[in-house]
Amino acid sequence: MEELRCLNCGSQLKYTFADLGTSPLCNEIIKPDQINEGQMSYPLHTYVCDECFLVQVGKCVSPEKIYEDYSYFSSYSDSWLRHAEEYVDFMVDRYDINRESFVVEIASNDGYLLQYFKQKKVPMLGVEPSDTVARAALDKGIPTEKVFFGTESAKSLRKKYKPADLILGNNVLAHVPRIHDFIEGLDIMLKKEGIMTFEFPHLMQLVENNQFDTIYHEHFFYYSLHSVQSLFKRHGFTIFDVQELSTHGGSIRIFVTRANNQKYEVSENVRQLLQEEERKGYLNIDFYKLFGEYVKQTKRDILRLLLNLKNQGKSIVGYGAPGKGNTLLNYCGIGNDFIDYTVDRSPHKQGHYLPGSLIPILAPDKIRDTKPDYIFILPWNLKDEIINQLQYVAEWGAQFIIPIPQPMVINSRPMELELPVLTSGL
Repeated sequence: MEELRCLNCGSQLKYTFADLGTSPLCNEIIKPDQINEGQMSYPLHTYVCDECFLVQVGKCVSPEKIYEDYSYFSSYSDSWLRHAEEYVDFMVDRYDINRESFVVEIASNDGYLLQYFKQKKVPMLGVEPSDTVARAALDKGIPTEKVFFGTESAKSLRKKYKPADLILGNNVLAHVPRIHDFIEGLDIMLKKEGIMTFEFPHLMQLVENNQFDTIYHEHFFYYSLHSVQSLFKRHGFTIFDVQELSTHGGSIRIFVTRANNQKYEVSENVRQLLQEEERKGYLNIDFYKLFGEYVKQTKRDILRLLLNLKNQGKSIVGYGAPGKGNTLLNYCGIGNDFIDYTVDRSPHKQGHYLPGSLIPILAPDKIRDTKPDYIFILPWNLKDEIINQLQYVAEWGAQFIIPIPQPMVINSRPMELELPVLTSGL
C-alpha cells in the first residue's frame, strides 16, 4: 500500500477521518450526450495528521482536472451575494480600503464579490483558473486573470500589476493541494504592510454538525484554526483576528499579515477560539476517530427515511445541484429510484445530470408542474433561502427534507434518532 504523507508537515498519514468510498468529481455535471459514456470515480478518503492535526484527502485529483469545466457560479445565491457585499463594506470601513488601494481576490469566480469593490471604484483584480466562470466575470467588467495562483503566477502578476494592499480568498485555501507554493505566492503578491483575509468552513462545525457532505475532491483540506495557524506560521505570517460566520454551515474568516508587521495586535478572538478547539479535543487524535462512525449512522438514517416515504408511494424531488449534494447522494447510493429529479436556478446546470447518480437537473418551475410530496434540499446551508423561495408548495402540502446534521422533515416531527455523541475523551 502506498504511504501517504501530510501535505503540510510531511508526516505519515495513519488515521482515517472519514472514508466515503469512491465518487465522481462533484461539480462534473453530465451533459445529455455523455449519459451513456460512463464516469471516472476517485477515492474520497480523508485522513487526519497526528502531528499538525490537518484533515486532508489521501489521494488528490489534479486541480487542472477539477476546474477544466467548472460549473459552480457564486452569483446564483442571493444570501452569498449579500454576504459578499457586507464584507466589502466592512473592509472599506474598518481597514480603509479605498480608491488608492489595490485588492486581489484569489478564486474570484464570476465576480460575485469584486463587483462591490468596483461599485466603490476600488482598483481590483480577480484571479480565477476556470475559464467558464472567469468569462462571466470578464463580461461584468471585472479584470480577471485566468491562471492557477502560486509562486510563478504571483511573480508575473506582481510585475504586470503591483503588490496588493488586500488579498482575499473565499473557500480557496481548501482547494489548493500545493499549499506551500500557494502561500509563497501570497508573500510575493502582498504589499509589505498588507493584509489578507480567507474564509473557509470550520472543521469544528463540520464535526459537530455532521457535515460530511462538504468532503469532496476539490476540498483537499479541512481546517481548524490550529491547523491553518500552523500553515501560515511556517511562512512568516500571523493570524491577528478571526470571525465566526454562518456561511456554508459554519465558517471562519481569518485576518492575516506578516509576523513582523507591528500594526496589528493578535485579538482576543484568536486566543478564545484556539482555547475552545483545544478544550473540545481538536489536538487529540482519538477525537477524530469517532467521526467516521457518526457518518455511517447518518447514511443509514437517510436511507431509512427515503425508503419509508417511497414505500408509502410518496414522490420526492431535489432542490439544488451543489457539490455537497453529490457527495451525499453518491455516498448513500441515492439515484432516481428515490429522487425523480432536482432543480437549480443556474441555467448552466439545467438540462444536464448530476454526476454519479445521473439525476436530471431541471428548472425550478418543474416543481410547480409536478407537485411533489417532498423536496429534498441538497444545499441545506441555504435551506432558509430556499424554503422562502418555495412558499407556494404549501398549496398542495409539500414538505421539505433536510439531510444534515441528521435527516428531518420540516413541518413534521423530526425523526427520533439515537446518534453517538462526539466528545474529546479528555
